[in-house]
Amino acid sequence: MSIDPSPIRILAVDDHPLLRRGIMGLIDDQPDMQLVGEASNGREAIQQFHVHRPDVTLMDLQMPEMSGIDAIIAIRREFPEARIIVLTTYVGDVQIVRALKAGARAYLLKNLLHKELLETIRAVHTGKQTLSPEISYQLADHLTDEALSPGEIAVLRLIAEGHANKQIAARLAITEETVKGRVKNILSKLGASDRTHAAMIGLKRGIIEL
Repeated sequence: MSIDPSPIRILAVDDHPLLRRGIMGLIDDQPDMQLVGEASNGREAIQQFHVHRPDVTLMDLQMPEMSGIDAIIAIRREFPEARIIVLTTYVGDVQIVRALKAGARAYLLKNLLHKELLETIRAVHTGKQTLSPEISYQLADHLTDEALSPGEIAVLRLIAEGHANKQIAARLAITEETVKGRVKNILSKLGASDRTHAAMIGLKRGIIEL
C-alpha cells in the first residue's frame, strides 16, 4: 500500500511544553503526519493557524490569555472547515458540550493520548467526529439534567469563591432572598447536599471555572 505523499499537517496548542514534546514524539514516528506548528495559548493558536493552515489542530482548553474554547470559536468563524481536536484533563459534561458547540470534532482526555491520539487525528482528518466511550458516558449521564440559569451560575461561581449570601447579593445587586432562592434551585438541579458540594459538582462538570 502506498503512503500518501502529503502528510497530515498538525498544529499543537497547549501551555505545557512537556505535553507538546510528548505529542511531537508520537507524531514524529508516523510517516503520514507532520507537526507544523506549536502554540501555548489561544491567541498564539489563532496566529499559528493563519501561518500554517494545518489540516488538524490539537487544542487544550485551559490556557492563559485566551481559552481553547474562545480560540476554537475564533478559528472556526474564519475557517469553518477547520478540524479541531480538544485535548484536556477535564471530563465535565458542560465543558464537553461547550467545546462541541464551538466546533470541535473530537474531545480527547490527555491520559488517553498514547492510546487514542493518532487514530483520532486520522479519523478527524477524514471528516469524522469522534468521542471516546468515557466522554460519551459522561454526556449520557447528564442528558436529562435541568440546566442552571445564567443567574444561578453567577451565584454558584461566587459560592465557589467562598462568598456568603449577603456578599453575593451585594455583588450581583439582588436581594438576599433572591440569592437563597437561587441556592435552593442550584442544590436541587445538581443533586447537591450543600453549598460546598454544589461548588465541587459545578467545577467538576465544567459549569463554572475558578
